Amino acid sequence: MLRRHSVAITTMTVLATLSVSPNAYADKAPKGSGSTDCYLFTCQVEVTVPGQDGGQAGGSDTATGESGSSAGDDGSKKVCSYKLADPQPPAGSLDWEGHEPGDGAVYEQECGWEDFTNTIARMVWLANPPVQQAVDPEILAQQAVDKMLLLGPDIASPRAAGKYTVGVPMWMWVNQSATTYGPNSASASAGGITVTAVAKVSKIVWTMGDGASVTCNGPGTPYTSSQGMAQSPTCGHVYSKTSAGAPSGRFPVTATSTWTVNWQGGGEAGQLTEVRQNNVDVAIGEVQVVR
Repeated sequence: MLRRHSVAITTMTVLATLSVSPNAYADKAPKGSGSTDCYLFTCQVEVTVPGQDGGQAGGSDTATGESGSSAGDDGSKKVCSYKLADPQPPAGSLDWEGHEPGDGAVYEQECGWEDFTNTIARMVWLANPPVQQAVDPEILAQQAVDKMLLLGPDIASPRAAGKYTVGVPMWMWVNQSATTYGPNSASASAGGITVTAVAKVSKIVWTMGDGASVTCNGPGTPYTSSQGMAQSPTCGHVYSKTSAGAPSGRFPVTATSTWTVNWQGGGEAGQLTEVRQNNVDVAIGEVQVVR
């Protein structure tokens, strides 16, 4: 049965024949980019020969071991990291690219944009140890934050279906989860560096739709009937007018959370800030006195 696997060819290629199972080529993918045709248990592989791209930016110079970089459409740079293969491939392996063991060395190369997307891993031969490109730990920290999928506040009160009255204290609070309040943590690695980030909401600013703004340094306190007409001890507001004149007869309430992210790794540490928000429309009425 014919099975074909293809990836983009970016540089000069050579052909080789491998006696492997049809599914085994997945394990050979890091050896280089190219394509392969499998007939029964034999695969003909087009293996990329690095350093033969005519000196274009982004290539790896097999003579000097120096890695290049190129700029993406958004201005980001392509970077590469290297790790000495241990153990080294046996003599005659395609990874030696025609060289003998002891003549230079074979390295595990990972190249991708500086935000560490679209990373390509492969084995390359280099005459000299490569010049490692520095990895910015703060970029890794942002990569870790992106993995957290942080969201805006999960508003528990006020509710869109709730009934609220002028002069009666409103209690505001949010449900707490890893993605809506924290703590939340994630790590990102590249170039031998691992950065771990921990995020938690440090404050929530509520804009109440009547011109007022309330800053709460916590999730708020859930209301219980035993509280009666008392004001919230942590996060609340009292409306002085109805929402009758507001669009759709409701006040647009927006809760904006500030996430404080502390990170460390690569011998450095720092802090990032992320902002998320959510909203709800509430109707504020007034008590009608019947005489």
